Amino acid sequence: MGKQLWKPGNMLYPLPVVMVSVAGLHGEKNIITIAWAGTVCSDPPMVSISVRPERYSYGLLRETGEFVINLTTKELVFATDYCGVKSGRDVDKFAEMHLTPLPGEVVKAPLIAESPVNLECRVVRVEPLGTHDMFLAEVAAVHADEKYMDANNKFHLEKAEPIVYSHGAYLATGELLGTFGYSIRKK
Repeated sequence: MGKQLWKPGNMLYPLPVVMVSVAGLHGEKNIITIAWAGTVCSDPPMVSISVRPERYSYGLLRETGEFVINLTTKELVFATDYCGVKSGRDVDKFAEMHLTPLPGEVVKAPLIAESPVNLECRVVRVEPLGTHDMFLAEVAAVHADEKYMDANNKFHLEKAEPIVYSHGAYLATGELLGTFGYSIRKK
């Protein structure tokens, strides 16, 4: 069996799927589901999200230059999908999905209380790339849900059952296969 040659495309899967919350200058708030998000630097901590200019959240992002990345879980998969296919022009996604907006410590965009981790972000640059514009942002604050902390104050995201996106499907993460550096660790 060989390999098929396909035209160039985005086949870097699976991807983290996140709900990004935004706020406008006049109190509008919205949630957009994004699979094109990632870490770009650790010091200073920076992330990127890519958004199509025609999306409702795009205008709010450009207006304020702030957003919150909210990690998604198995429990949030329905809301994650809904917030990616419905427009904030037409519905209040927080109300429709019974999600709780919490005020940020640093940015005006709300956190999603039901998310295990929230990253408050400030845009430092917008890069037009074609179908999407990339918002490069510095992480200004991180919130972690205490229910995933153990007695030694270690955070266990795996207990929240995070999800990923792969070519049109949401998948649960699962079995621990190893930890960083395990392949060279002395036994």
